[in-house]
Amino acid sequence: MTVATIQGRDVHVDVEGFLTDPTEWDESLAETLAANIGIDLTDRHRSAIRFARADFESVGETPTLRRMATAGGVTTKEMFELFPKKPAKKLAYVAGLPKPVGCV
Repeated sequence: MTVATIQGRDVHVDVEGFLTDPTEWDESLAETLAANIGIDLTDRHRSAIRFARADFESVGETPTLRRMATAGGVTTKEMFELFPKKPAKKLAYVAGLPKPVGCV
């Protein structure tokens, strides 16, 4: 496990930069993580992030793009608008969750 310093505090990350301990995440960290990948968070981003974190807590794994569309109320098209190119992976990164299963 690697430790990275983000916003002046140490957080545990994997080799790709995903947090390995979701409890180290908070909304201010999300702002910084989003900025790292060129995203300015809106209320719609925050809504998707809140769903993803709640779903992770109840299911035990990061929601996939399909799960976000069916259970999270965020269409695939909207996910691509919010988190361009690799939406599930980028959502997980900003939400402080592990990379979704099946993402490369």
